[in-house]
Amino acid sequence: MSDFIYKNGKKLRCGYTTGTCAAAAAKCASRILLGQNEDASVFIRTPGGKTLELPVTVLERSDSMVLCGVRKDAGDDADVTDGLMICARVTLCPEAGAGVQISGGEGVGRVTRPGLDQPVGEAAINSVPRKMICEVLREAAEEAGYTGGFHVVISAPGGDEIAMKTFNPRLGIEGGISILGTSGIVEPMSDQAVVDTIRAQISMRMAEGATSIFITPGNYGEEFIREETSLELDAFVKCSNFIGDALDIAAQAGAKRLLLVGHIGKLVKLGSGIMNTHSRFADGRMETLAACILQAGGDAQTARNVLSCNTTEDAVELMREAGCLDGAMEILSQRIEDAMSRHVYGRMETGAVFFSRQSGLCVIGKNAERIFGNDLFCRSRVGSD
Repeated sequence: MSDFIYKNGKKLRCGYTTGTCAAAAAKCASRILLGQNEDASVFIRTPGGKTLELPVTVLERSDSMVLCGVRKDAGDDADVTDGLMICARVTLCPEAGAGVQISGGEGVGRVTRPGLDQPVGEAAINSVPRKMICEVLREAAEEAGYTGGFHVVISAPGGDEIAMKTFNPRLGIEGGISILGTSGIVEPMSDQAVVDTIRAQISMRMAEGATSIFITPGNYGEEFIREETSLELDAFVKCSNFIGDALDIAAQAGAKRLLLVGHIGKLVKLGSGIMNTHSRFADGRMETLAACILQAGGDAQTARNVLSCNTTEDAVELMREAGCLDGAMEILSQRIEDAMSRHVYGRMETGAVFFSRQSGLCVIGKNAERIFGNDLFCRSRVGSD
């Protein structure tokens, strides 16, 4: 694929989704079955409006069935499905008005938990790829004057092993990968892909009857939750830097309560209302901590010293030595929880717990303690050794 985007000063090549691959393979197979030209490539129009020419391999054929495959090209995105062959086995159903039946074969996962794009028991072939497949088959039928239907089996040989490197096991999709895509195009390091994963996980929790959503930015948070709390790690949704998006999604889904647990290095940014914690959006860590020191009655020199710190860990130790850690952390906790509540316009109760493993810091916000209970979270509190 020749489309590029520029991100962080780099020129990156785009790719195409597993859904686009499945639709292209199905189109080629149906055209062969209906006696149209057998080409080495097919044109496919993506939901985003782009027309792509994709190479297709004919893997197997008979009078009643054709199996074609398209190899996934993720461009410059770090996608574990890159290079995987996505196959479509198409069989004609001659009865008039039979429509299009789509099922999953080898390497395609099956939904085992509610709340995802497809119902429990169905193949993890999302609605947009299903629509793409139906559209290309209807077009092929119209061109050939065919009035019957099709049975399509989408497969991804080797997808069961690759799926173990994805979020599928946590989402409740077993046995393989998902056939995905909303625009049909893979943008390298796509922020939207991360947000979509957060949305899917929260939707699944809500469909299972949860009223409280638990989120954490990443690995530090997961390690802390596992070792220092009585909470089940599987209950947590990993939100990366997209804390504001996770809050929005949970509120829109109708959650009653949300708890955020994370390292102070990320959560401190919320104290200044920064809801995407990636460094390319904003920093403000030391400025926020300096403001908390002054608001808590600390001296101006300590605030100036904090502004010169390189890491929040260094700043925490400096505040501890100056005797203002507890007061500053109480102010920071209040600012974080206030920012979370404002972000969702009070549509759900929100609370935060933040920590620093290096310094033994653990701060439970007043809202978090009131909503979820103090004993649930950690063995130590602000200022403990």
